Amino acid sequence: MTLPSPEASRHPLLDESPLPYGLPDFAAIREEDLEPAIRTAIDDHAAEVAAIVANPEPATVDNTVVALERSGLALNRVLSVFYGLLGPDATKARLDVDRVVSPLLAAHHSAVMTNPVLFGRVDAVLSALEAGELEVDDETERLVRRHHRDLLRAGAALDDAGRARLTAIDTRLAELTTEFGENLLASTTEMAVPVSDEAELAGLSESMRSTLAAVAAESGREGWLIPLGLPTVQPISALLDDAGLRHRVMEASLGRGATPGHDNTPVVLEIVRLRAERARLLGLGCHAEHVLAVETAGSPEAARGLLLDVVDAAVTNARNEAKDLLGGDDRELNPADWAWASERLRAERFQVDDATVRPYFELERVLRDGVMHAASELYGLRFAERNDLRGFLPDVRVIEVFDDERAEPDAGVGLLLLDYYARPTKRGGAWMSSFRDQSRLLDSRPVVVNVMNLARPAAGQPTLLTMDEVTTMFHEFGHALHGLLSDVEYPVFSGTSVPRDFVEFPSQVNEMWARRPEMLAHYARHVETGAPIVEDLVERMREAERFGEGQATVEYLGAALLDLAWHSLSPEEADAVTDVDEFEARVLAEAGLDVPGIEPRYRSRYFQHIFAGGYSAAYYSYFWAEVLDADATEWFVESGGLTRSSGERMRREVLSRGGAIDFLDAYRRMRGSEPSTAALLRRRGLDSSVVGGHGVATAGRS
Repeated sequence: MTLPSPEASRHPLLDESPLPYGLPDFAAIREEDLEPAIRTAIDDHAAEVAAIVANPEPATVDNTVVALERSGLALNRVLSVFYGLLGPDATKARLDVDRVVSPLLAAHHSAVMTNPVLFGRVDAVLSALEAGELEVDDETERLVRRHHRDLLRAGAALDDAGRARLTAIDTRLAELTTEFGENLLASTTEMAVPVSDEAELAGLSESMRSTLAAVAAESGREGWLIPLGLPTVQPISALLDDAGLRHRVMEASLGRGATPGHDNTPVVLEIVRLRAERARLLGLGCHAEHVLAVETAGSPEAARGLLLDVVDAAVTNARNEAKDLLGGDDRELNPADWAWASERLRAERFQVDDATVRPYFELERVLRDGVMHAASELYGLRFAERNDLRGFLPDVRVIEVFDDERAEPDAGVGLLLLDYYARPTKRGGAWMSSFRDQSRLLDSRPVVVNVMNLARPAAGQPTLLTMDEVTTMFHEFGHALHGLLSDVEYPVFSGTSVPRDFVEFPSQVNEMWARRPEMLAHYARHVETGAPIVEDLVERMREAERFGEGQATVEYLGAALLDLAWHSLSPEEADAVTDVDEFEARVLAEAGLDVPGIEPRYRSRYFQHIFAGGYSAAYYSYFWAEVLDADATEWFVESGGLTRSSGERMRREVLSRGGAIDFLDAYRRMRGSEPSTAALLRRRGLDSSVVGGHGVATAGRS
């Protein structure tokens, strides 16, 4: 009798993949396997935790804390695959699975994290540590404190009734956040703007028209179809000469999450109320207090203060910009027309527009000679295409990353998957995620993913990028480097497992290389002639980028303060809110951000970051991280720009250490001084004389 080979009996989700770096065997994964695998992995993890709890030996670092860190490997493996597929390719089958397993996962997580016996064992280890009875290295001490903190914050110290209610809340929140995301995806697809008269597409290039025609054909429609991205102001609005079409696009964008059958209004209100109740159960005043207690900001007041400090300067700039766009007229500018008017004036004043710039930014050249070249110069990395390995879809590329200076020849750092093109089943925006995280404890090397939503060009045409899209590529690659260059013992600290208001720092500082003169000279070449971008155009691009900074800042501040306002409500205050539009209007007016012509970057019903993502009470973090980014950018320039010495310092102090550091101390060690808001004010062109005194240097620490 012939026995089946080990490979034949290996489960493609529950078992370790035999492929290099543990890359999931996507070809072997079937959608019908997903739910059973998740259920099995939940049961296995529960059994592992039960064994830790039932251990008759006194609690130690190894038999309790490290054992807890080792537990759930199969569950982590399955979920990294499931959610890694769900974001870029949300098929109906996967959405159905998500709807079923989200409450199961929430209940399981709550059961583990509120287990009083488990908490007692971890608490005993922490007590021994603080009594000086244990000698452990710094990262292991952080591990003990991290697990103790997480259990405490999850409600492990509550009584039986409190733990039961917390579990019910967490389960319901999992259902609601899933529902929010599904509503938004469906509503965004429904609200795509059809165009039947090509005359309405005046202002768009032939290439862009071909792309919109392809989108329509893919959706089974005639003519052209304008898909919608995440933010309120759709980038295409800056190019559309037809005012009627611009207004239709804006109306569709603002209407997302409010369409029949996909209305997020009740979802938003219930999420806010449950988060407020959850915070009260844990002895806190509001959800924002709970979230920010472990962020570098430390408190809602510190985060709100940083934002409010720049409101007056941003609003003043924005109002002056509106007058400029209207030729000195005091009449109000329609939000649907602001981007178009701004683009016209920008093009006239600086002779820079997308049609001029895009031919210099062909995707492959930007990737190889820009994004990857900068990483090579800074960190000594080498990138090689792995055509023998398969991504999760045919157009997903697999890149092997090497660090020849630190490893044996051909010993790779990890894998990088690139998924750049939009598809109907992909959620909007751009992001980095991982199928596998680095950990010395688990002998695991990283497999990370960069995702964007670029319009696929017509057959045979090159993919040309806007400067914003180039910047996004560098940004997401910064996240990827954070994951790839991680060098920690414990997976809980790996890569981007850091506070929300620090995770954006490495990615935002990586954006600087997109605009550095030496980098532009290397990668920005005309797609047809090969000619390098001329310095005069580069200088005009720099000047144009500062143009409209007031509007952009007001747009962002509106969304960030809406987030903090929703999540600073007490349970009683949350119950009293019944009208989402009225609440938004009141918050913006009280902050002085009800500026005619400017909508918040996200309104609540399509604010995916905070109602279906991980940024609740933390959307401010992009601005907080930009303080560090602007300050670090000036340090890089002062240190000679694209140098290995500067890159090595960034890698040693920040990128390699993941969450196993005191974040502001790490920044100080890299920078050599306290972070300052002055660089950000200079970058944004805001008058420091009207900006208040909040700054990162005085913030609380995680």
